[in-house]
Amino acid sequence: MVTVVVLVAAGQTTSVLAPHTRPLILAASVLLLDVLGFIYSRKAARLAVAKATPWRLVAFGRAASGIANVGLTAAALSGVTGWWWIGTLAQLSMYVLLASGVLLAATQYLRDPIRRAVLAEAVTVLAAGFMLIWYFVLEPIVNNQRPSYVWTSTIGIPLGDLLLIAAVATVLLRNAEIRFGVPAIVLTAGLVCYLVSDMTWATAGVNGEQAATSLFATVSVVTACLVLTLAPMLVVHRPSRPSRPRRSTPPAWAEHLSTTAMAVACTLMMTVAVIEHQMRPWGGLVGGLIVMTGAVAARQMMSLRESRNLLVHDPLTGLASRTGLEWAVDRALKRARPVALLLIDVDGFKLINDAYGHGAGDIVLTEFAHHLRSAVRAGHTPARLGGDEFAVVLTDSTVENATTAARRIVSAAAANPVRLDNDLVPIRISIGIAVAQPGDTADTLMRRADVAVYHSKRAGTHAYTVYDPTMVDRRGEDAALSGSLDGALDRGELHVLYQPLVDLSDEYPTAAEALIRWQHPTKGLLSPTQFIPIAERSGAITRIGLWVLEQALQQLQIFQSHAPASRPMHVSVNLSPRQLQEPTIVHDVLAILERTGTDPRHLVLEVTESALVDETSGIAALRALREHGIRIAIDDFGTGYSSLQYLTRLPVDILKIDRSFVAELNGTPEGASVTEAIIRLAQVLHLSTVAEGIETPQQATELKQLGCDTGQGYLFAKPLAATELTKMLTKAHTRP
Repeated sequence: MVTVVVLVAAGQTTSVLAPHTRPLILAASVLLLDVLGFIYSRKAARLAVAKATPWRLVAFGRAASGIANVGLTAAALSGVTGWWWIGTLAQLSMYVLLASGVLLAATQYLRDPIRRAVLAEAVTVLAAGFMLIWYFVLEPIVNNQRPSYVWTSTIGIPLGDLLLIAAVATVLLRNAEIRFGVPAIVLTAGLVCYLVSDMTWATAGVNGEQAATSLFATVSVVTACLVLTLAPMLVVHRPSRPSRPRRSTPPAWAEHLSTTAMAVACTLMMTVAVIEHQMRPWGGLVGGLIVMTGAVAARQMMSLRESRNLLVHDPLTGLASRTGLEWAVDRALKRARPVALLLIDVDGFKLINDAYGHGAGDIVLTEFAHHLRSAVRAGHTPARLGGDEFAVVLTDSTVENATTAARRIVSAAAANPVRLDNDLVPIRISIGIAVAQPGDTADTLMRRADVAVYHSKRAGTHAYTVYDPTMVDRRGEDAALSGSLDGALDRGELHVLYQPLVDLSDEYPTAAEALIRWQHPTKGLLSPTQFIPIAERSGAITRIGLWVLEQALQQLQIFQSHAPASRPMHVSVNLSPRQLQEPTIVHDVLAILERTGTDPRHLVLEVTESALVDETSGIAALRALREHGIRIAIDDFGTGYSSLQYLTRLPVDILKIDRSFVAELNGTPEGASVTEAIIRLAQVLHLSTVAEGIETPQQATELKQLGCDTGQGYLFAKPLAATELTKMLTKAHTRP
């Protein structure tokens, strides 16, 4: 590209220093640029597959320009009319082809209704331009010149310029929907330069100059050809850039372009009627037409505003839509302001939808949208992207400000459960935060926030995660793990470990929690946090969960044979929310109990708080299981923002105190406050408590003093193989 620019600049410099060479340099420069434009436009068509047709049209337009240059030059040198016709027809074809290429590039990604609307507005601009050209150019020619073949050029070139104006106008209107890439912008600039060159060429003729010897006229023509040539070169030299454009903020004046064209046309009609002294026959008609046009324009402006409002606002929640969010990000990035993007997913929304119906799901979304709007400060943009996905654009924001806003949103959601029928359903969310860096685009920011929210959901903490460059987009890896997980059970890669639960009064093992592990053939030993969320999403958790249950109950027989009859062992097995959605879950659990000959009273099923939002199937299944003697425990109690109202009517026997509360125990009233509150609550409701994550003797002692019954943690034992736990039971049974 640099070489081409240097050659053209050298040629123009020579034409300035040696004016007699100007016509020759003009012809050579234009021909060279037309040839290069044709070659590179063909290459651009091959590279940009999605935009092949527009670039092909541009290539043919450049070929037509080259033929026109040769034909008209030959006609000037030989005086042969045939060459003139070849050159003129090729020149007129060039206008049609270039305008068609730009029009197609500007509209090919638009949906049909929007494409038709943009083209209609472009036609409005075209009609107004035609009225101007007709009055000031074409009508004087028809009245003052005798008809001749020269009219083909004299009339055709202004009409060709009109097509270029329509193409440029479409690009301006198109910008209200989608932002062009750099090559398309350069191509449009080339059309504008062509319009300028035609005007300078015509001005030179009016002033009595030979246009081919006019410095300004020749420079404008060469500049237009150069800019049009650089556009496809940019595509060829930057093939890795995405060719599909992206939505961006519309300029405020874009929606007024067609209305302005109508105003110009009406003004021209009234002015002509006055100048031509035709007010008596035409004044009333023109006046009525102007009033009609004004009314239509006003209605169009109202429709545009309504359409734009529908485009940028979500009709369910009243928040910004995905398009509105993208516009807000674009505006902030263009103004070089610090931008942070929060992507928000409502966790467990499908369970709510399935349990209570889509109408109830809409209530949850609108309630959360209300609290999201309240938690976001003025100047920021909350949006709903679709389904249970929300986002917030924070302007003039740092990482600290973004995390503060995320905490505020999480707290607002947690503090405002939604009442559905007779239930208070908690709203839990996961947030991904990305802060824009210099040079970032809206797409880059969205991708980073998307990776962060995926990590947040994967962690299952109902909190927020800030994007870090070291983060890996694990969606592909998780998809591969999902495929491997399907056959892991059949290949014998899954196995169960057991972590003992001890009586805190004497540290005697009284139970064991079954914990699954995956010995992956290439990735090694995987913890449940690495594959259980994948199994939940794929549905594999149902089969895996029942297999773990059967393995644990079979092993329980062995554990009980090594425990004293006065203190029989029981086993705890996790039951996922997805399993509770299965209509056969009660039958399946009871069938396994029967096959293994296990007393239901020796089985504890642990469920997370998120499983308690489903009154119609999840809680009903738990009630049915409990009626058969199975005990129910709430795992990680206190971390899921449970409503205390649940505990008064849910089928629950045990509260498991989360390890995060146990870690706060330090011998002070402040450190013990939450743990003590949970234990006192359990005592009032006649529930047992189990403390998780006990790591120090001091924690065990303090829990015992607070009244906790049972504990588990590394202080007593890590998750063990069944044989190791059996040895531990034997040793405990024989101790004095």
